Amino acid sequence: MTRKGIEGGSYKPLSQESIERIHETVMRVFEEIGVEVNSKEALALFKRTDAQVDEHTRHVRISADMVMDLISKAPSEVTLHGSDRKHDVILGGTRVYTGTGGTALNVIDRKSGHKRAATLNDLKELAKLVDDLENIHIFMLPTYPNDVPMDRVDVNRFFAGLDNTHKHIMGGIYTLEGIEQVIKMAGIIAGSPRRLRERPIISIITCSISPLKIDSLYGDMLIAVAKAGIPVVCPAEPLCGATSPVTLAGTLVIQAVDSLAGVIISQLAKPGTPVIYGSVASNTDLRDMKYITGSVEMGLLNAAGAQMAQFYKLPFYATGGMSDSNIIDAQSGYESSITSLLCALAGSNFIHDAAGLMEFALTMSYEKLLIDNEILGMVMRAVRGIEVNEETLAFDIIKKAGPGGHFVSSRHTRTHMRKEHYEPTLSNRNFREKWEEQGSKDISQRAKERVEEILDMPGYMLPAHIRSRVLSEIPCIIC
Repeated sequence: MTRKGIEGGSYKPLSQESIERIHETVMRVFEEIGVEVNSKEALALFKRTDAQVDEHTRHVRISADMVMDLISKAPSEVTLHGSDRKHDVILGGTRVYTGTGGTALNVIDRKSGHKRAATLNDLKELAKLVDDLENIHIFMLPTYPNDVPMDRVDVNRFFAGLDNTHKHIMGGIYTLEGIEQVIKMAGIIAGSPRRLRERPIISIITCSISPLKIDSLYGDMLIAVAKAGIPVVCPAEPLCGATSPVTLAGTLVIQAVDSLAGVIISQLAKPGTPVIYGSVASNTDLRDMKYITGSVEMGLLNAAGAQMAQFYKLPFYATGGMSDSNIIDAQSGYESSITSLLCALAGSNFIHDAAGLMEFALTMSYEKLLIDNEILGMVMRAVRGIEVNEETLAFDIIKKAGPGGHFVSSRHTRTHMRKEHYEPTLSNRNFREKWEEQGSKDISQRAKERVEEILDMPGYMLPAHIRSRVLSEIPCIIC
């Protein structure tokens, strides 16, 4: 059974009073400080409203009423479609899904075990692996293909995903031309531009620059995606003590303003645009100010971000599951587990970066991808919680067994054992003697063997006639 879309929200790091105080401060920032908007097209949209626009500084101040009115135009749910309907995901409320992410520059080579620059073939293989992993629901393009010319990166990254997994493809894009090519290609695969808008098999990420700044290129790209009717993600990445206050509450204010600024622009460009509010908020290593990905504070910030998204009634893109470790070890496991679990229990709709990333999100590991899939299975089981009803309370079964009885042969046990308990695929649950007989393999070795098994199997590819059309109409795709 695919473990996805389970309702979370049991963990609440913010009280209702705290949520309201953060919101009030966010509105004060919009009204009294404003955001710097460097996109001429976005600035022109604001000029048509009641916002206060300073053309010299490009600062835009917006009233709380205007902010909330524009947020209300955005859908409270966004459906991201797979090429196979069974992989559709509905983001909103407290439903939880997970996926990859990161655009890592490096991979750990699956043959040598050494770090090297990521290639286009890595992206294809990672997509094939994700297609087989039941606890990873969205394929957010996780690596940058260093062997592809820069002007061809966008369309080749998305094609590598679309051609190797049934699951929804999400990713960032680097140029306006790339947006045009990717949307054209996705339209061919979907059947037409209209069908793509009806069942978007891709979504595109645009980013604000913390603190309080909309970049010229990303602002233009945000508007282009919105006008095309493609779901757009608007994450912000404030870092405690660097690009946001050192306090978690202050960082949550910056994250909310920066992400909501993107939401607002999307609704000015095209009201009703499917937009996803997002957070990549984290802290810094105060010794050298580098970005930290495996801290408990990152988990707290993104769990609290889920609560703010629920307050604004917007789908939420959270960040968790990464590790700052350089190898697959205990640190890698506990850092990935803690942040993913906090985000999921808080009801984060899409936890991205949740599988495969290490070394401050600079490196992708094939083996860690599979290990994280196992962690996420446990995380989703925790989110599901404990079901209490007449059947699960099992009074009649207990009565029948009586004092000193057992439940091993009970039909109730056979009926519920698989759906009640998560069954790991990589974890060792053998006694030491059996484990030694099987080669004394650690989790990394078992994951490596499973990677090879999956990659040796036939995988998903686009239907031949669609693939042929894409290759003929988008000549810059590299096969």
